[in-house]
Amino acid sequence: MTKKERYNKVVEIFSKEMPYVTTELEFSSTFQLLVAVILSAQCTDKRINMVTPDLFKAFPNVEKMAEAEEDEIFDYIRSVSYPNSKAKHLSAMAKMIVERFGGDVPDNLDDLIKLPGVGRKSANVIISIGYGQPGLAVDTHVSRISNRIGYSSSKSPDVIEKDLCSIISPSDWKRTHLLFIKHGRIICKARHPECGLCPVWKLCNYYKENPVK
Repeated sequence: MTKKERYNKVVEIFSKEMPYVTTELEFSSTFQLLVAVILSAQCTDKRINMVTPDLFKAFPNVEKMAEAEEDEIFDYIRSVSYPNSKAKHLSAMAKMIVERFGGDVPDNLDDLIKLPGVGRKSANVIISIGYGQPGLAVDTHVSRISNRIGYSSSKSPDVIEKDLCSIISPSDWKRTHLLFIKHGRIICKARHPECGLCPVWKLCNYYKENPVK
């Protein structure tokens, strides 16, 4: 079975097990999604969703956030990981969008990764979820599952993205990202994967090397 054939089978099974998948981040605009994604680095979506309602009430759009000082933003995000750095990134990001992009969140990878606090993974989230365009964000869950099942042997997110995109149709990039994240959170955990509960264990290289006793 080729990698593509194995991918098709895995996603078919995942789709039956998880027929509805979406991001857990809560937002009402592409700008708010961008803010939430920046905040979510090394932090849980649950925590971000606790912080953003008050943050978005104070700064509902990019113009309002661009006018704010870093310490004003910090007051709303102090409970997230690395709040000082993220407050700095949010302030600089908002100012750049207003000054360089006319107040509109960029809709392409090249411009998105110019924004402070935005890397390739975050940019792909904005492209796929915010704009509905093909984009495959490779986070820790996607990386782990890709390695374990056998789609990629690399530890580099950029290489893993290329490996996945070579076997997945662009129309399926977003769905793959969301399916892998949910599977990674529920079953294919980093330290203690629940292989006995995994619906795709027969197709997984990791299971072959570490069968459940």
